[in-house]
Amino acid sequence: MSDTEAAPGSSLSAHRRGRELAEAADGRVADVLVVGLGATGAGAALDAAARGLDVVAVDAHDLAFGTSRWSSKLIHGGLRYLASAQFDVAHESAVERGVLMTRTAPHLVAAQPFVLPLTPLVSRAQAALAWAGFRAGDMLRVAARTPRQVLPAPRRLPATEARHLAPSVRAAGLRGGLLSWDGRVTDDARLVTALARTAAAHGARVLTRVRALELTGTGARIRDELTGEEGEIRARAVINAAGVWAGALAEGIRIRPSRGTHLVLRSERLGALPAGLHIPIPGETNRFVLVLPQGDGRVYVGLTDEPVDGGVPDVPEVPETDIGFLLDVLGSVLDAPVAREEVVGAFAGLRPLLDTSPGSGAGTPARTSDISRRHAVLTSPDGVTTVVGGKLTTYRRMAQDAVDAAAEARGLRVAPSPTAALPLVGAAASGRLRALPAPRRLVHRYGTEAVAVHALATEDPGLAEPVLPGHPVTRAELLWALRHEGALDASDLLDRRTRIGLIPRDRTDALPAVREVLERAATVLP
Repeated sequence: MSDTEAAPGSSLSAHRRGRELAEAADGRVADVLVVGLGATGAGAALDAAARGLDVVAVDAHDLAFGTSRWSSKLIHGGLRYLASAQFDVAHESAVERGVLMTRTAPHLVAAQPFVLPLTPLVSRAQAALAWAGFRAGDMLRVAARTPRQVLPAPRRLPATEARHLAPSVRAAGLRGGLLSWDGRVTDDARLVTALARTAAAHGARVLTRVRALELTGTGARIRDELTGEEGEIRARAVINAAGVWAGALAEGIRIRPSRGTHLVLRSERLGALPAGLHIPIPGETNRFVLVLPQGDGRVYVGLTDEPVDGGVPDVPEVPETDIGFLLDVLGSVLDAPVAREEVVGAFAGLRPLLDTSPGSGAGTPARTSDISRRHAVLTSPDGVTTVVGGKLTTYRRMAQDAVDAAAEARGLRVAPSPTAALPLVGAAASGRLRALPAPRRLVHRYGTEAVAVHALATEDPGLAEPVLPGHPVTRAELLWALRHEGALDASDLLDRRTRIGLIPRDRTDALPAVREVLERAATVLP
């Protein structure tokens, strides 16, 4: 592969979508149909295709349209699960974090430092408990065999160093801090895009804007959301990876969604942040509000864990109660509290937690924060395999388990999963990534393909222009997304291939540039 080209066979485009949708619905029988193209669904498509199976994967909307784009962008090592004695979940998380950081996606996932400021609101007993937790988290790293150079050790900080790493924290009464490390993905939606493109490179047909209207163990009735035409995709095995919508497609699946809300602030509001922050939630022993610098002029503050009743919306709304809660906790450690009008954006995702409660009756149901993050793979009487629960970090293991279960249920002979050692599009060893002749920001988003994205802007200075003044995304990145990443319209570009749309005003201001690139692409693409 040339450094100025996309990975062979991985390019997703409107033209490829049309051709492969026609092939998938022409009456042939695929080995596996995957419904849902979040992290788990795209991961299942890759897992099955990498084992040599004929795969079709569909989503009613876009890649990473649902929960997978609303995360904290963290690849957790499983520390919080130790506190609830979920040792298997904690170990699995640490192992999967190591896989992403060292083998499959080192261009997208790197170490993120966090400071827990020891303010007067954090008692010495709480500090000791947190320190013990961070040490236990480092033991998880050891057990997962993640090298020390990939994830540094936790350590105690004097007050001066804590202030240097967290300059917006109130100095009065600050007695130091605790420094810890975890994994962080540059952009969760970009991880899903890399998964889908790697699956496509292995022969999977990856089809967005294709809604599954009805599932059976032998396929799905589908509708092309671009044309309204209905048809059928036949398959020997069917995997339901529709996340919070999974219960609408398979019998016996009950989802109890939990809402996780984040605020979006301009970076200048909190000043330079060399590290993120852990802010203890008053009255909780193992929950924190996180301050997450993004490197693009924005900072996220999150997150909540609130049960959601009723129907599941396409895009969850953020209630004012969540915003007020997060601002209150954030204000407990800052020199100057953040005002409501300084919140320039907010987003919420719904965790697809499996409801295992016995049904209505006496007693108070468990909080969603207490529901296990273990994933579950269930096969319905008609043979549909559904995978639910879990979290972004463990998508690969969830996908592997889903393919194993679907193959067993439908009598497919498959080889063992190779995905723990299979690099995603753009991945390379750290030495090669550092040597690439492209801006570091592009390398962290595109890996080895950063050279090709940069070449677009070099060859055409107009494409080097930012989409939005003060924001780093260029028009070349939009054109790349249309040519190679399956983006079909302005929403795909603003809300998932980039994160410009998280701030409504930025989204509006960027639309003219986006429309220009869409028109340009339409004159070139078939």
